[in-house]
Amino acid sequence: MKVISVQLCCIVFLSLTIVRAQPKKYSIHTVAFYNFENLFDTTDDVNTNDDEWTPKGAQHWTIEKYEQKLKNLSTVLSEIGMPDNSNAPVLIGGAEIENRAVLEDLIKQPKLLPFDYGIIHFDSPDKRGIDVALLYQTKYFKPTVYSNIPLRIYHNKVTLKEEEPQQDDDIEIKMADNHRVFTRDQLLITGFLEGEELHIIVNHWPSRSGGEKASSIFREAAGNLNRRIIDSLQKINPSAKVITMGDLNDSPTNKSVKTVLGAKAKKSEVGEFGVFNPFAAMLDKGLGTIAFRDSWDIFDQIIITESLLKADFSTFNFWKAGIFNKSFLVQRSGQYKGYPLRHSLTEVGFSDHFPVYIYLIREVK
Repeated sequence: MKVISVQLCCIVFLSLTIVRAQPKKYSIHTVAFYNFENLFDTTDDVNTNDDEWTPKGAQHWTIEKYEQKLKNLSTVLSEIGMPDNSNAPVLIGGAEIENRAVLEDLIKQPKLLPFDYGIIHFDSPDKRGIDVALLYQTKYFKPTVYSNIPLRIYHNKVTLKEEEPQQDDDIEIKMADNHRVFTRDQLLITGFLEGEELHIIVNHWPSRSGGEKASSIFREAAGNLNRRIIDSLQKINPSAKVITMGDLNDSPTNKSVKTVLGAKAKKSEVGEFGVFNPFAAMLDKGLGTIAFRDSWDIFDQIIITESLLKADFSTFNFWKAGIFNKSFLVQRSGQYKGYPLRHSLTEVGFSDHFPVYIYLIREVK
């Protein structure tokens, strides 16, 4: 009897050990950002500067080229995050979008249609008529509140106007001649990802037109506005999970990102209410999302609040990040060999940027 009892105890112990050793299962979602690079339709809009992107314009932008552009973009978007995640991104931030209609055409593409994407988009005051937007899989993400928050900046002034209390989240840079630089709004969305509240900010910060140094004040103003939006969300809920993403037209090491927004390169450096930039380490490794004069940089970034860095995966938290730079997105020959394969007069490419992405994971009980 004793022998049987010992054997039974061993069997029970081994069974429990095997059960405990079973690998944990996780729900995984990809969150992506992509600069679509001049996603224009072929119609001349009198309210925007889109003449170049018409059949008679400089780009000879025909319906055939437009349809190929949509096909190319849909191929990219459907594959971001693979092979770690077989599902397309649940959230996609986009930039350089002419209007809502082009997004409606995009999500109807055969490679995206099965994912049933919804659209959040506002027209911005950008002088070229390009906007930011968010695509979301309606099965997983339920938006509740969203708004476009304007960045009001004025040429040649180097100080922020902060003397009077702000009535909204605008940041203003003023000058005597009151010459406004029209740029993209920052798109703020709050919603629930499989029941968990999440805040997303989609950005396309002011360009480097006129030179990096001369234009840096404008991107610093954008970083200031971004930081204030995050602060306001954290004031309402100290545990707010915020993802800010976009083409920032600056590197992770530039003042607008590193100092004004306060994005840290290492998780260990992120304090309470702080933000983490996983793309800073990639830049150190020589990786990039955009190339210029044979030099790589990372303008496209996804930055997250400290609340998404918890080791406890009972709720959705950050796992890892990446740059989607598959070979079919790369120029294979010519002067720009190795660069992102962008549009030219002889070829409808993808974009002059590579997309970026992060994974959010949650343990499945």
